[in-house]
Amino acid sequence: MADRPMLMVYAYDIASPKVRTRVADLLEDHAVRVQDSVFEARLTKAAASRLFRHVIRLLDPGDLLRMYAITAAGMERSMTHGGAPLPEDGDYWIV
Repeated sequence: MADRPMLMVYAYDIASPKVRTRVADLLEDHAVRVQDSVFEARLTKAAASRLFRHVIRLLDPGDLLRMYAITAAGMERSMTHGGAPLPEDGDYWIV
């Protein structure tokens, strides 16, 4: 069975503005910023883990990074208000 993409949420608390900018730039290459320090992306488990490992290499001691996986069942129970919706599953281009 193929590793199917699911919604991944990354959230951080980073003290250094320089590190925070580097982490945000990296996450913006793979995810959509939904808050100042919160990003969402549809990724496979393998891709999400690779991104997590890449981000933690940039962090200083005391910085915090969390990654949450939201399954299809979790998405059905989730609610949002405001902001742009995350693109649906499937291939899409950001131009």
